[in-house]
Amino acid sequence: MMAVSERMSRAAAAAASEPFDLVVRGERVLVGGEFSPHEVGVRDGVIEQVVPLVSGLRLAGVREVELADDEVLIPGLVDTHVHVNEPGRTEWEGFASATRAAAAGGVTTIVDMPLNSIPPTTSIDALAVKRAAAEGEVFVDVGFWGGVVPGNDDDLVPLAEAGVFGFKCFLVHSGVDEFPPVTVDELETAMRVLVEADDSLLIVHAEDAALIDGAAHPHSSSYADFLASRPRAAEGAAIAAVIERAAHTGVRAHILHLSDADALDRIAAAKRHGVRLTVETCPHYLTLCAEEVPAGATAYKCCPPIREAGNRDALWHGLESGVVDFVVSDHSPAPAALKFAGDGDFAEAWGGIASVQLGLPLVWTEARGRGIPLARVVEWMSPAPARRVGLNAKGAIAAGFAADLVVFAPDESFTVDAEALEHRHPITPYDGRELTGVVRSTLLAGEPVDRSVPRGRLLRREVGP
Repeated sequence: MMAVSERMSRAAAAAASEPFDLVVRGERVLVGGEFSPHEVGVRDGVIEQVVPLVSGLRLAGVREVELADDEVLIPGLVDTHVHVNEPGRTEWEGFASATRAAAAGGVTTIVDMPLNSIPPTTSIDALAVKRAAAEGEVFVDVGFWGGVVPGNDDDLVPLAEAGVFGFKCFLVHSGVDEFPPVTVDELETAMRVLVEADDSLLIVHAEDAALIDGAAHPHSSSYADFLASRPRAAEGAAIAAVIERAAHTGVRAHILHLSDADALDRIAAAKRHGVRLTVETCPHYLTLCAEEVPAGATAYKCCPPIREAGNRDALWHGLESGVVDFVVSDHSPAPAALKFAGDGDFAEAWGGIASVQLGLPLVWTEARGRGIPLARVVEWMSPAPARRVGLNAKGAIAAGFAADLVVFAPDESFTVDAEALEHRHPITPYDGRELTGVVRSTLLAGEPVDRSVPRGRLLRREVGP
């Protein structure tokens, strides 16, 4: 451990050097997994120094920010599961509105899904169209996923070389015809290609098509009927298939939006046996439960579905034990005409929950009620997803990392007002919900995000040592 005198001499040397562009100091800065008094010196958008806050010694900055007594400093969140939908379905959501919402929620980096945009990101040409739509429109940093669909195996290596962060596929109908599902055999073929494509990551919507098709799908306003139409067994069978094929091929695999806690033992066993597998879950599975969904409340519809309260508790245990690796939003908005199609009929309404702006307070509110510290919540929502997708300069307050920072008031409460949210359509199952934790300021590369000036960058996956 560094002696106090050594820390003071280093701080004194730093204070005497050329002023930083920005210095943030406070009593509760998240460094090395713990909140403690620190100063953070930023130059050219990068954290250059993080030093203990020593009485009488200060880093000098052109701009200096002192945290209030009720504020903490955390790294910007990294949300690797966001459906922006632009181009082609920009009326659902777009890069400007989605990234404004992200910044308002303390998210400084998103990775955009290859659907529901038109064209989907399944070829080099489609990626170019997506990048052109995003250029100059993003308020946070944005990366892109590629897609695996039947017949595009020859597109995977070029997409990987162009910098996508990995590839998404569905084992069940995606909801849009231009992004069809793959069979398990097609999944394995793609896995073998991706192992050779700079060891790219394959992310899977894991529900078994045959079991979904075999379930009853009544037109109904009953959430119980909808829940029965997406049975646990379908999720479990698909996850088992992904694990089996990942074990055979050695691919890096990832299970998207886990809702079925019954799969946790299988996932844990796969990890113990060396399968290169990670798993995410989402705020809606951690904070909502099937028993509380009102009849006809299609704002709650998503696939896989929100399950029972006991299942929710088990997912929390999965997170705490490390079987589930991180939490991301699966932000998937749609216009009211789609989200409320059928006037409360769960079979007709579009599935998807918009929550990129609310993820941190949602998860933190539930976590603190369970005695889980904020530092663990941040780990699940920032460094863990950043590591998995190879964003090695994101997700920590440490020298050499991007100065993506969030000033957060963990004890302040607010009531969700759907009309005040930044995403395109004022629809959310959380409307009127009391939450704890307010994002007071979001900094991207050391500068406060200005909702009128898009300064975000388009990211590419870096490969190599």
